Amino acid sequence: MNDQTVEFSITDEKAKELKEKLSTIYEALKEKGYNPVNQIVGYILSEDPTYITTYNNARSLIRHIDRDELLQAMVKAYLKVK
Repeated sequence: MNDQTVEFSITDEKAKELKEKLSTIYEALKEKGYNPVNQIVGYILSEDPTYITTYNNARSLIRHIDRDELLQAMVKAYLKVK
């Protein structure tokens, strides 16, 4: 078993791109009447793209987001750290 710690690093530019995509996805879900937070969390936990609407290309956008980078950006935003 490999006991090395994996370290993820995300640049400010990548974080900005993630935020833009996630905002578009959020708005598409909201416009279609879904609870965006619940749907996005469902997708993150399951990787099932059907949690995300195809409206405004949201499903395609979510498929181009690396989940590890997304989770890292979310934790950083939640904890307000760089």
